[in-house]
Amino acid sequence: MASEIDPAPTSLEQNVRHVDFEGKFAPFLRHDVYGRFGHGELPWAEKVLIAFAMVTLVPVRLTVCATMLAFYYLVCRVCTLFQAPNRDFAEQEDYAHMNGWRRTVIVNLGKFLSRIFLFVLGFYRINEITVQPHSTGNSRDENEGRELRETRGRPGAIISNHVSYIDIVYHMSSSFPSFVAKKSVAKLPIVGHISKCLGCIYVKRESKSFEYKLRGISAVVARRIQEAHQNKAVPQLMLFPEGTTTNGDFLLPFKTGAFLSRAPVVPVILRYPWERFSLAWESISGGRHALFLLCQFVNRMEVTRLPVYYPSTEEMSDPKLYAYNLRRLMADEGNLKLSDVGLPEKRAYLSALLGNSTLSSDFPWKDD
Repeated sequence: MASEIDPAPTSLEQNVRHVDFEGKFAPFLRHDVYGRFGHGELPWAEKVLIAFAMVTLVPVRLTVCATMLAFYYLVCRVCTLFQAPNRDFAEQEDYAHMNGWRRTVIVNLGKFLSRIFLFVLGFYRINEITVQPHSTGNSRDENEGRELRETRGRPGAIISNHVSYIDIVYHMSSSFPSFVAKKSVAKLPIVGHISKCLGCIYVKRESKSFEYKLRGISAVVARRIQEAHQNKAVPQLMLFPEGTTTNGDFLLPFKTGAFLSRAPVVPVILRYPWERFSLAWESISGGRHALFLLCQFVNRMEVTRLPVYYPSTEEMSDPKLYAYNLRRLMADEGNLKLSDVGLPEKRAYLSALLGNSTLSSDFPWKDD
Protein backbone atom coordinates (compact mmCIF):
# COMPACT_ATOMS: atom_id res chain seq x y z
CA MET A 1 0.00 0.00 0.00
CA ALA A 2 2.84 2.38 0.80
CA SER A 3 4.32 1.99 -2.66
CA GLU A 4 0.99 2.93 -4.25
CA ILE A 5 0.85 6.15 -2.24
CA ASP A 6 4.44 7.16 -2.82
CA PRO A 7 6.18 5.19 -5.58
CA ALA A 8 9.28 7.46 -5.65
CA PRO A 9 11.44 5.51 -3.16
CA THR A 10 10.71 2.23 -4.92
CA SER A 11 11.60 3.78 -8.25
CA LEU A 12 14.88 5.08 -6.86
CA GLU A 13 15.73 1.74 -5.35
CA GLN A 14 15.12 0.05 -8.68
CA ASN A 15 16.99 2.61 -10.73
CA VAL A 16 20.03 2.93 -8.47
CA ARG A 17 21.42 -0.34 -9.81
CA HIS A 18 21.53 1.17 -13.30
CA VAL A 19 22.92 4.58 -12.38
CA ASP A 20 26.39 5.52 -13.56
CA PHE A 21 27.77 6.55 -10.16
CA GLU A 22 31.12 7.50 -11.62
CA GLY A 23 29.35 9.88 -13.97
CA LYS A 24 26.21 11.60 -12.76
CA PHE A 25 26.91 11.41 -9.01
CA ALA A 26 30.71 11.63 -9.20
CA PRO A 27 30.94 14.83 -7.05
CA PHE A 28 29.45 12.96 -4.07
CA LEU A 29 31.37 9.68 -4.20
CA ARG A 30 33.84 8.72 -1.48
CA HIS A 31 37.03 6.98 -2.58
CA ASP A 32 38.93 6.60 0.71
CA VAL A 33 39.65 3.41 2.65
CA TYR A 34 36.55 3.97 4.81
CA GLY A 35 34.27 3.33 1.84
CA ARG A 36 30.78 4.55 1.01
CA PHE A 37 29.15 6.40 3.93
CA GLY A 38 32.24 5.58 6.00
CA HIS A 39 30.90 2.08 6.62
CA GLY A 40 33.40 0.15 4.52
CA GLU A 41 35.21 -2.90 5.84
CA LEU A 42 38.49 -1.63 7.26
CA PRO A 43 41.80 -3.49 7.39
CA TRP A 44 42.94 -4.59 10.84
CA ALA A 45 45.73 -2.04 10.91
CA GLU A 46 43.18 0.77 10.48
CA LYS A 47 40.94 -0.68 13.20
CA VAL A 48 43.85 -0.77 15.62
CA LEU A 49 44.74 2.86 14.85
CA ILE A 50 41.14 3.97 15.44
CA ALA A 51 40.89 2.05 18.70
CA PHE A 52 44.15 3.54 19.96
CA ALA A 53 43.12 7.08 18.94
CA MET A 54 39.73 6.78 20.64
CA VAL A 55 41.29 6.19 24.05
CA THR A 56 44.17 8.63 23.69
CA LEU A 57 43.84 11.33 21.04
CA VAL A 58 40.07 11.82 20.86
CA PRO A 59 39.44 12.63 24.56
CA VAL A 60 42.27 15.18 24.57
CA ARG A 61 41.07 16.89 21.40
CA LEU A 62 37.45 17.01 22.57
CA THR A 63 38.43 18.45 25.95
CA VAL A 64 40.66 21.16 24.50
CA CYS A 65 38.17 22.14 21.77
CA ALA A 66 35.25 22.29 24.22
CA THR A 67 37.31 24.41 26.62
CA MET A 68 38.29 26.87 23.89
CA LEU A 69 34.69 27.13 22.68
CA ALA A 70 33.40 27.81 26.19
CA PHE A 71 36.15 30.38 26.83
CA TYR A 72 35.43 32.24 23.60
CA TYR A 73 31.71 32.23 24.36
CA LEU A 74 32.38 33.85 27.74
CA VAL A 75 34.60 36.49 26.12
CA CYS A 76 31.86 37.25 23.56
CA ARG A 77 29.34 37.55 26.39
CA VAL A 78 31.55 40.01 28.27
CA CYS A 79 32.27 42.08 25.14
CA THR A 80 28.57 42.37 24.29
CA LEU A 81 27.46 43.07 27.84
CA PHE A 82 25.07 46.03 27.96
CA GLN A 83 25.31 46.27 24.15
CA ALA A 84 22.12 46.17 22.08
CA PRO A 85 22.46 44.02 18.94
CA ASN A 86 22.17 45.62 15.53
CA ARG A 87 18.83 44.97 13.80
CA ASP A 88 18.18 45.61 10.12
CA PHE A 89 15.14 45.73 7.85
CA ALA A 90 14.91 41.92 7.68
CA GLU A 91 14.94 41.54 11.47
CA GLN A 92 18.49 40.23 11.40
CA GLU A 93 20.28 40.52 14.73
CA ASP A 94 24.05 40.74 15.13
CA TYR A 95 26.92 42.25 17.08
CA ALA A 96 29.21 42.58 14.06
CA HIS A 97 28.49 46.27 13.65
CA MET A 98 30.11 47.23 16.97
CA ASN A 99 33.20 49.42 16.98
CA GLY A 100 36.07 49.96 19.37
CA TRP A 101 37.91 47.55 21.67
CA ARG A 102 34.97 45.15 21.97
CA ARG A 103 34.94 44.35 18.28
CA THR A 104 38.74 44.19 18.17
CA VAL A 105 38.82 41.59 20.95
CA ILE A 106 36.06 39.48 19.38
CA VAL A 107 37.68 39.44 15.93
CA ASN A 108 41.32 38.97 16.89
CA LEU A 109 40.65 36.38 19.58
CA GLY A 110 38.23 34.60 17.23
CA LYS A 111 40.89 34.32 14.53
CA PHE A 112 43.53 33.12 16.98
CA LEU A 113 41.34 30.48 18.66
CA SER A 114 40.06 29.24 15.30
CA ARG A 115 43.62 28.58 14.16
CA ILE A 116 44.42 26.85 17.46
CA PHE A 117 41.21 24.84 17.03
CA LEU A 118 42.44 23.64 13.63
CA PHE A 119 45.86 22.83 15.09
CA VAL A 120 44.28 20.69 17.80
CA LEU A 121 42.32 18.83 15.10
CA GLY A 122 45.56 17.93 13.33
CA PHE A 123 45.95 20.80 10.86
CA TYR A 124 49.46 21.55 12.06
CA ARG A 125 50.41 23.25 8.83
CA ILE A 126 48.11 24.80 6.24
CA ASN A 127 49.60 25.27 2.79
CA GLU A 128 48.36 28.69 1.64
CA ILE A 129 49.07 30.09 -1.81
CA THR A 130 48.17 33.64 -2.82
CA VAL A 131 47.94 34.13 -6.58
CA GLN A 132 49.16 37.60 -7.53
CA PRO A 133 47.34 39.74 -10.12
CA HIS A 134 48.76 39.47 -13.60
CA SER A 135 51.69 41.85 -14.01
CA THR A 136 52.66 43.34 -17.36
CA GLY A 137 56.07 44.47 -16.10
CA ASN A 138 55.13 48.07 -16.90
CA SER A 139 55.17 50.25 -13.78
CA ARG A 140 52.72 52.70 -15.33
CA ASP A 141 50.20 49.93 -16.04
CA GLU A 142 50.66 48.56 -12.51
CA ASN A 143 50.06 51.99 -10.96
CA GLU A 144 46.96 52.53 -13.07
CA GLY A 145 45.74 49.07 -12.11
CA ARG A 146 46.29 49.82 -8.42
CA GLU A 147 44.38 53.10 -8.70
CA LEU A 148 41.57 51.34 -10.52
CA ARG A 149 41.31 48.72 -7.77
CA GLU A 150 41.20 51.42 -5.11
CA THR A 151 38.40 53.30 -6.88
CA ARG A 152 36.41 50.09 -7.30
CA GLY A 153 36.36 49.57 -3.56
CA ARG A 154 36.84 46.72 -1.15
CA PRO A 155 35.58 43.18 -1.95
CA GLY A 156 32.22 42.68 -0.27
CA ALA A 157 32.30 38.88 -0.15
CA ILE A 158 34.55 35.83 -0.11
CA ILE A 159 33.51 33.08 -2.51
CA SER A 160 34.68 29.56 -1.72
CA ASN A 161 34.06 26.01 -2.82
CA HIS A 162 32.43 23.87 -0.13
CA VAL A 163 33.95 20.56 0.99
CA SER A 164 33.44 20.28 4.75
CA TYR A 165 32.29 22.09 7.87
CA ILE A 166 36.01 22.60 8.50
CA ASP A 167 35.80 25.23 5.73
CA ILE A 168 34.00 27.51 8.18
CA VAL A 169 36.67 27.20 10.87
CA TYR A 170 39.41 27.99 8.37
CA HIS A 171 37.69 31.12 7.08
CA MET A 172 37.13 32.24 10.68
CA SER A 173 40.86 31.90 11.33
CA SER A 174 41.74 33.72 8.11
CA SER A 175 39.34 36.64 7.82
CA PHE A 176 36.57 36.17 10.41
CA PRO A 177 33.73 36.89 7.96
CA SER A 178 29.98 36.61 8.37
CA PHE A 179 28.18 33.49 7.16
CA VAL A 180 24.72 32.52 5.99
CA ALA A 181 23.12 30.09 8.46
CA LYS A 182 19.77 28.56 9.28
CA LYS A 183 17.62 30.67 11.57
CA SER A 184 17.66 27.92 14.19
CA VAL A 185 21.43 28.42 14.66
CA ALA A 186 20.78 31.74 16.41
CA LYS A 187 18.91 29.91 19.18
CA LEU A 188 21.55 27.25 19.84
CA PRO A 189 23.37 27.37 23.20
CA ILE A 190 26.87 28.93 23.01
CA VAL A 191 27.08 28.70 19.21
CA GLY A 192 24.08 30.98 18.76
CA HIS A 193 25.66 33.96 20.50
CA ILE A 194 28.98 33.41 18.74
CA SER A 195 27.18 33.38 15.39
CA LYS A 196 25.69 36.78 16.21
CA CYS A 197 29.17 38.11 16.96
CA LEU A 198 30.22 36.82 13.55
CA GLY A 199 27.35 38.78 12.03
CA CYS A 200 25.67 35.74 10.47
CA ILE A 201 22.68 36.16 8.19
CA TYR A 202 19.88 33.85 9.28
CA VAL A 203 17.56 32.35 6.69
CA LYS A 204 14.44 30.21 6.83
CA ARG A 205 15.53 27.29 4.71
CA GLU A 206 12.31 25.46 5.43
CA SER A 207 10.34 28.19 3.66
CA LYS A 208 9.23 27.14 0.18
CA SER A 209 7.95 30.58 -0.75
CA PHE A 210 9.49 31.80 -3.99
CA GLU A 211 8.88 35.39 -2.95
CA TYR A 212 10.75 34.83 0.31
CA LYS A 213 13.72 33.28 -1.45
CA LEU A 214 13.77 36.01 -4.10
CA ARG A 215 13.22 39.05 -1.92
CA GLY A 216 14.20 37.68 1.47
CA ILE A 217 17.48 35.80 1.25
CA SER A 218 18.78 37.46 -1.90
CA ALA A 219 17.93 40.98 -0.72
CA VAL A 220 19.59 40.53 2.67
CA VAL A 221 22.70 38.95 1.15
CA ALA A 222 23.03 41.62 -1.55
CA ARG A 223 22.59 44.42 0.93
CA ARG A 224 25.17 42.98 3.34
CA ILE A 225 27.71 42.53 0.53
CA GLN A 226 27.20 46.09 -0.62
CA GLU A 227 27.56 47.31 2.95
CA ALA A 228 30.86 45.45 3.38
CA HIS A 229 31.96 46.69 -0.05
CA GLN A 230 31.48 50.32 0.98
CA ASN A 231 32.45 50.15 4.67
CA LYS A 232 35.68 48.48 5.84
CA ALA A 233 34.32 48.26 9.39
CA VAL A 234 31.62 45.81 8.28
CA PRO A 235 32.75 42.16 8.05
CA GLN A 236 32.84 40.58 4.61
CA LEU A 237 30.26 37.92 3.84
CA MET A 238 31.49 34.34 3.35
CA LEU A 239 29.45 32.46 0.73
CA PHE A 240 29.47 28.90 -0.61
CA PRO A 241 27.49 29.44 -3.84
CA GLU A 242 27.38 25.71 -4.69
CA GLY A 243 24.74 25.27 -2.00
CA THR A 244 26.11 21.94 -0.75
CA THR A 245 29.35 20.02 -0.21
CA THR A 246 31.25 17.83 -2.67
CA ASN A 247 34.14 15.39 -2.42
CA GLY A 248 36.53 18.26 -3.21
CA ASP A 249 37.31 17.30 -6.81
CA PHE A 250 34.38 19.10 -8.44
CA LEU A 251 32.77 22.52 -8.62
CA LEU A 252 28.97 22.59 -8.85
CA PRO A 253 26.90 25.36 -10.50
CA PHE A 254 26.90 28.63 -8.54
CA LYS A 255 23.68 30.13 -7.25
CA THR A 256 23.35 33.74 -8.43
CA GLY A 257 22.28 35.28 -5.10
CA ALA A 258 25.88 36.00 -4.20
CA PHE A 259 26.37 38.09 -7.32
CA LEU A 260 23.29 40.33 -7.29
CA SER A 261 25.17 43.05 -5.43
CA ARG A 262 27.56 43.51 -8.41
CA ALA A 263 30.41 44.05 -5.93
CA PRO A 264 33.93 42.58 -6.31
CA VAL A 265 34.66 39.33 -4.47
CA VAL A 266 37.66 37.30 -3.28
CA PRO A 267 37.71 33.73 -4.71
CA VAL A 268 39.20 31.08 -2.40
CA ILE A 269 39.75 27.41 -3.25
CA LEU A 270 40.04 24.76 -0.51
CA ARG A 271 41.51 21.27 -0.92
CA TYR A 272 41.97 18.50 1.66
CA PRO A 273 44.65 16.04 0.50
CA TRP A 274 44.16 12.65 2.18
CA GLU A 275 45.73 9.22 2.41
CA ARG A 276 43.33 7.19 4.59
CA PHE A 277 40.27 9.26 5.47
CA SER A 278 38.83 11.97 3.23
CA LEU A 279 37.68 15.07 5.11
CA ALA A 280 34.99 15.79 2.53
CA TRP A 281 31.52 15.75 4.11
CA GLU A 282 29.45 14.78 1.10
CA SER A 283 27.88 11.39 1.85
CA ILE A 284 28.79 10.42 5.39
CA SER A 285 26.93 11.14 8.63
CA GLY A 286 28.18 14.00 10.75
CA GLY A 287 28.89 11.77 13.75
CA ARG A 288 31.06 9.30 11.86
CA HIS A 289 32.85 12.09 10.01
CA ALA A 290 33.71 13.91 13.25
CA LEU A 291 34.89 10.69 14.89
CA PHE A 292 37.22 9.72 12.04
CA LEU A 293 38.53 13.28 11.79
CA LEU A 294 39.38 13.25 15.51
CA CYS A 295 41.07 9.86 15.17
CA GLN A 296 43.35 11.01 12.36
CA PHE A 297 46.55 12.40 13.87
CA VAL A 298 47.49 14.57 10.87
CA ASN A 299 44.95 16.35 8.67
CA ARG A 300 45.93 18.40 5.63
CA MET A 301 44.54 21.49 3.97
CA GLU A 302 45.59 23.47 0.91
CA VAL A 303 44.28 26.97 0.27
CA THR A 304 44.55 28.95 -2.95
CA ARG A 305 43.57 32.60 -2.64
CA LEU A 306 42.95 34.22 -6.02
CA PRO A 307 43.18 37.95 -6.80
CA VAL A 308 40.12 40.09 -6.17
CA TYR A 309 37.63 39.50 -8.97
CA TYR A 310 36.17 42.75 -10.32
CA PRO A 311 33.07 42.15 -12.46
CA SER A 312 32.92 43.65 -15.92
CA THR A 313 30.07 45.89 -17.05
CA GLU A 314 28.39 42.90 -18.68
CA GLU A 315 28.76 40.79 -15.54
CA MET A 316 27.36 43.53 -13.33
CA SER A 317 24.23 43.64 -15.46
CA ASP A 318 23.97 39.83 -15.62
CA PRO A 319 24.49 37.96 -12.29
CA LYS A 320 24.33 34.60 -14.09
CA LEU A 321 27.23 35.58 -16.33
CA TYR A 322 29.14 36.87 -13.29
CA ALA A 323 28.61 33.53 -11.49
CA TYR A 324 29.46 31.48 -14.58
CA ASN A 325 32.72 33.29 -15.33
CA LEU A 326 33.93 33.23 -11.74
CA ARG A 327 33.14 29.52 -11.47
CA ARG A 328 35.14 28.79 -14.61
CA LEU A 329 38.07 30.79 -13.28
CA MET A 330 38.05 28.96 -9.93
CA ALA A 331 37.82 25.58 -11.66
CA ASP A 332 40.80 26.40 -13.88
CA GLU A 333 42.96 27.79 -11.07
CA GLY A 334 42.05 25.03 -8.62
CA ASN A 335 42.22 22.17 -11.10
CA LEU A 336 38.60 21.29 -10.30
CA LYS A 337 36.18 19.46 -12.57
CA LEU A 338 32.94 21.21 -13.51
CA SER A 339 29.71 19.34 -12.87
CA ASP A 340 26.14 20.30 -13.71
CA VAL A 341 24.54 18.40 -10.81
CA GLY A 342 23.47 20.01 -7.55
CA LEU A 343 21.63 19.46 -4.28
CA PRO A 344 18.61 17.67 -5.85
CA GLU A 345 20.91 15.06 -7.42
CA LYS A 346 22.76 14.68 -4.13
CA ARG A 347 19.50 13.98 -2.32
CA ALA A 348 18.51 11.47 -4.98
CA TYR A 349 21.89 9.75 -4.70
CA LEU A 350 21.67 9.45 -0.91
CA SER A 351 18.03 8.36 -0.99
CA ALA A 352 18.73 5.70 -3.58
CA LEU A 353 21.64 4.21 -1.67
CA LEU A 354 20.04 4.47 1.76
CA GLY A 355 16.95 2.76 0.41
CA ASN A 356 19.06 -0.33 -0.13
CA SER A 357 20.91 -0.27 3.17
CA THR A 358 20.44 -0.24 6.92
CA LEU A 359 22.26 3.07 7.27
CA SER A 360 19.27 5.38 6.94
CA SER A 361 19.24 6.06 10.71
CA ASP A 362 22.60 7.78 10.29
CA PHE A 363 21.05 10.37 7.99
CA PRO A 364 17.98 11.86 9.74
CA TRP A 365 18.12 15.14 7.85
CA LYS A 366 15.68 16.23 5.16
CA ASP A 367 17.74 19.16 4.04
CA ASP A 368 21.41 19.84 3.46
